[in-house]
Amino acid sequence: MKSFIKTFVLPSLFMVAITTQVTAQTRRNTTTTTTNKTEKTTRTTPVKNNTTTSRRVSSNQVTYKTPKKKVVSVRNVPNRTVVNHKGQNYYYSNNKFYTQSRGHYVVIAPKVGFRIKTLPTNYRRVHFNNDYYYNVDGIFYININNEYEVVEPMVGTVVYELPNDYEKVVIDGQTYYEYANILYEKVQIDGTRAYEVVGIIDIE
Repeated sequence: MKSFIKTFVLPSLFMVAITTQVTAQTRRNTTTTTTNKTEKTTRTTPVKNNTTTSRRVSSNQVTYKTPKKKVVSVRNVPNRTVVNHKGQNYYYSNNKFYTQSRGHYVVIAPKVGFRIKTLPTNYRRVHFNNDYYYNVDGIFYININNEYEVVEPMVGTVVYELPNDYEKVVIDGQTYYEYANILYEKVQIDGTRAYEVVGIIDIE
């Protein structure tokens, strides 16, 4: 009997223990980042298990560190492209979107669904899960029918830079970074500072 236990039972228990340990390690959150400078591609896997399409946050819950943002307006928009969205004209130039008001053009955050025909040369391709985004100064696009449409990135998408005019906001006592109504949290990936998408602000 002792010989049977040594020969069959103990090796079986050892294999079960090893399998359990490997499974547990596989379930831990991991982050893998590869940047291909030639293709301007950043590949990321989720930092957290939260991979839902988006986390909606009411603008009423958001407190901006700078209470009043400076409104940027210009008299003319050179080389502009007209973007018609739901029957209303907007204007696009140099990766900025404008609306017209009292003879001036006011910079606005692009609405989801805006489309442009050509991306600026400084875009970065971001690969998250099975999706590719084109990120240009904090604006996310996808390719649809040879055009590029503004979209909301999925929660968990990671970028390594934010536009210069991002804003710090506080939600439930926690500080985040906001640009174009996209909320980011500062994270560390392989010792490098990065910003992970954690939600979208719903304007009310």
